Amino acid sequence: MAAEDEEKLKKEEEETAENGADDDDDDNEEDGAAAGDGDAPAAKKKKKKNCLGFGILVTKSFQSQKIMYHVYTSPSPPEKKKKKKKTAGGLTKGTPSIKAEGRMLNEGSFTDYYVVHGQTDPPTIPGANLFRDEDDETSNLPPFPTGEIQEHPLESNTHRISSAELRANERLQSNLYSKLRHASEVHRQVRHHAQSYIKPGIKLIDMCERLEETNRLLVQEKGLERGIGFPTGCSLNHVAAHYTPNVGDNTVLSYDDVMKVDFGTQIDGRIIDCAWTVSFNPKYDPLLEAVKEATYAGIKAAGIDVRLCDVGESVQEVMESYEVELDGKTYPVQCIRNLNGHSIGPYQIHAGKSVPIVKTDDQTKMEENEIFAIETFGTTGRGYIVEDLECSHYMKNFNAPHVPLRIPRAKKLLGHINKTFGTLAFCRRWLEREDGGSFTVNGQKGLQEKYMGAMKNLCDVGIVQAYPPLCDVKGSYTAQYEHTLILRPTCKEILSKGDDY
Repeated sequence: MAAEDEEKLKKEEEETAENGADDDDDDNEEDGAAAGDGDAPAAKKKKKKNCLGFGILVTKSFQSQKIMYHVYTSPSPPEKKKKKKKTAGGLTKGTPSIKAEGRMLNEGSFTDYYVVHGQTDPPTIPGANLFRDEDDETSNLPPFPTGEIQEHPLESNTHRISSAELRANERLQSNLYSKLRHASEVHRQVRHHAQSYIKPGIKLIDMCERLEETNRLLVQEKGLERGIGFPTGCSLNHVAAHYTPNVGDNTVLSYDDVMKVDFGTQIDGRIIDCAWTVSFNPKYDPLLEAVKEATYAGIKAAGIDVRLCDVGESVQEVMESYEVELDGKTYPVQCIRNLNGHSIGPYQIHAGKSVPIVKTDDQTKMEENEIFAIETFGTTGRGYIVEDLECSHYMKNFNAPHVPLRIPRAKKLLGHINKTFGTLAFCRRWLEREDGGSFTVNGQKGLQEKYMGAMKNLCDVGIVQAYPPLCDVKGSYTAQYEHTLILRPTCKEILSKGDDY
């Protein structure tokens, strides 16, 4: 009997191997073969595939009360390559993965958010290669992203959001909106990338130059046509605004600093002015939160036919409801009452209207299609700033007088300012670059040397205005948040809003 059983088992193994080879592509095949005249248990065969691509064929044979397992392997199927998602323009999309670590940045903000649009990390692709203008129907790229939309306040404006006539008026302004959205998207990408490397220990001059180079790259700097809106402000602690390092300034950012980062981008003179505050020590969080929420309150209050005094009152009410404890002492957060938001015009960062951040009696009203920078400043100090420290910011007056210049160096410097910056703000650091502030305009022959005497002359005669740093009392801490919005006929669009703040 033993010899017969061995022969029978051998024959069963051969049949099993043949069936496994024939049925290699059938995942669920199950054959039953009767043993003897039907009373003995049937021999069952079932093929499976595991995660490695191996097929396992199990055959039960009852011989000497042992279960015999016959295992065979089949070649694993080739792995399918994952297809990369591409945008309409053929750019590879990515998934944001680097969470923003800055204090008071919104939850869920990613410093590499732009990869979802096909941008590289770090960003190197100009914004015009990722998006198109609203009225450009020849491109298959998506249009530049629209900012956050809010309805205008006041009962008299309730009809605007649904008015067909006003929507038609907006379509006539599509070119303007595209320029503003273009500059806004560049600003968002530049600042998100900056949030990844602004950390304690970085030199402020290195930070500014890196940020500005990214700005020039993404906006495709082209002199007055496209470029940086104004120098990068990185004012520390009691310095509220208008500080950027001059050449030779080796100031280093520390853990206990409170830094206001304020920079601009412009397309055809349409400037996006936007700022946020960087800190690393959580003890400053109430100060930052007060200013951030006050800025949002100012944005909410703004709108067509709104009085500027009402915006200031809304800001002050929120700002001064906060207090901050520093080193065991509690300080009320105060508005810096002689700093304001402002209207923005073509090539004119301060276009005439000031938006107060405290209650005033200014009855001036906001008007349709005006562009405003809503910015607020809070402080633990006296709530009033003065000019102090070494000057770095300058700007040609928008309505500069025609004054005959007798100093040749002053004439030369003014010529450089006119062709490179026009009436946009600039800084000494840019004048001392090889390109003098614009490679497109000057190539590598724009460097200005021994120009401070000429600059003083231009300031003295009223052609150029100096903007020294604005400081509260030493030892205090100041914070700033700012967004640019446009009062469209149907709604207000917060152009510079992002997922960070």
